[in-house]
Amino acid sequence: MVRLTRIYTKTGDKGRTRLGDMSEVDKTDIRVEAYGSVDELNAAIGLSRAALPGAPMDTLLAGVQNTLFDLGADLCVPDTGDDPGFEPLRVTAAQVEALETAIDEWNARLEPLDSFVLPGGSEPAARLHFARTVCRRAERRAVALSQVDERLNAETVRYLNRLSDLLFVLARIANDEGRADVKWVPGKDRD
Repeated sequence: MVRLTRIYTKTGDKGRTRLGDMSEVDKTDIRVEAYGSVDELNAAIGLSRAALPGAPMDTLLAGVQNTLFDLGADLCVPDTGDDPGFEPLRVTAAQVEALETAIDEWNARLEPLDSFVLPGGSEPAARLHFARTVCRRAERRAVALSQVDERLNAETVRYLNRLSDLLFVLARIANDEGRADVKWVPGKDRD
């Protein structure tokens, strides 16, 4: 269990931070950008959950938030090939498969799309769409990290990719199971 006794450490005052293996990097390092984006995603999902009190998807999203902490820990501890002295937390294929199962289950309740959907509709749906876009950014950051770190756990990118799909499906569910989706009408406002 993690125990935090001090909230501020002053170690970041000069633009540096420590990774999970205690190595030091700039706060602008692509690895820090990746797990920082995952942290932002987790907060966006928290905002979504706040708009969905008691909703059936709340338990699923609570589990996702916990897994996102696992994913952030995965990204925070680089795999250097050396023994770090502890077993790093890594996202697994089973966690990705659980998202795929959830996507299939929730999507089965929706009619197929006949247009792209604009991010909006109900407030809960809009928040879930926002979380989806933050998820896509976190995924892009993880992909960028994978391009410079060939040892990066590929399940992190897969998890984020599936999670953005799940958030899209859940946003449609929050829009009266897709009936209140705001559909894109190409060229609608042209002269």
